[in-house]
Amino acid sequence: MSSSSSLSRPAPPVVIPGSGNHIILNPLQRGNPVLECIRNVGKEYGDIVADYQVGRTTGVLFLSLKYHRLHPEYIHTRIEKLGHHYTLRILLILSDISEHKDPIRELTKACLTNNITVIVAFSFEEAGHYLTIFKQFEYKPPNMIKERVDKDYVSMLRTTLTSISKVNKTDVETLRNSFGSIANIAKAQPEQLANLPGFGQVKVKNIKNAFEKPFRNHATNTVSFMASSQSEVGNKPHDEQTEPGPSHKSVRDPSPVWDIELDL
Repeated sequence: MSSSSSLSRPAPPVVIPGSGNHIILNPLQRGNPVLECIRNVGKEYGDIVADYQVGRTTGVLFLSLKYHRLHPEYIHTRIEKLGHHYTLRILLILSDISEHKDPIRELTKACLTNNITVIVAFSFEEAGHYLTIFKQFEYKPPNMIKERVDKDYVSMLRTTLTSISKVNKTDVETLRNSFGSIANIAKAQPEQLANLPGFGQVKVKNIKNAFEKPFRNHATNTVSFMASSQSEVGNKPHDEQTEPGPSHKSVRDPSPVWDIELDL
């Protein structure tokens, strides 16, 4: 095909998005292999400033590091044109070069100053998967990705006890069958715990610490001691108080009392 015919070819038409269930594509993305990797969602072209609009308030710019190495000014021009469009703004980087650390670090700095989130993909398939997931979850509630904890007693007991280091679900069943309730587990003697199968010294110590070790650490106790010392100094007659000298460290004002300390 001659160059004259290619120059006379009309530009691809811009399709105004007509459905909220489609990813809107910038016409500049025609021919990008990532388009073949966007599956299970609709696609249509539209007049948008981002490369991909995966939600009413979410826009994505796409950048190949191989292209960025040849045209380093390109992405900065696109970010400038993006302006303040979209609530969630994403730069989807395709890491297709071996020396990728330095350019990704520089791009991250630029995105931080422009309120843009960086996502790095290492293949077209991975990049297409990210775009698909963003669109599929556009109207999903946030609790879909939250941990699901059952409300029955056994499930809550399991969740609570497995938060102790070294304690697994099998250990929880052993404790429940041996002591019956969390109150009895808390009151169990170390010798009783050590006699259970699979309970060594470290595990027994972790369990006892979880139930008996105070919430306040040494630093908190030190602050309380310093506050009480300051109170004692303030109650002394003026001539008995020690004037702060070059080597004397003044005691700081006591910290406000926490609610948990009031409970204790």
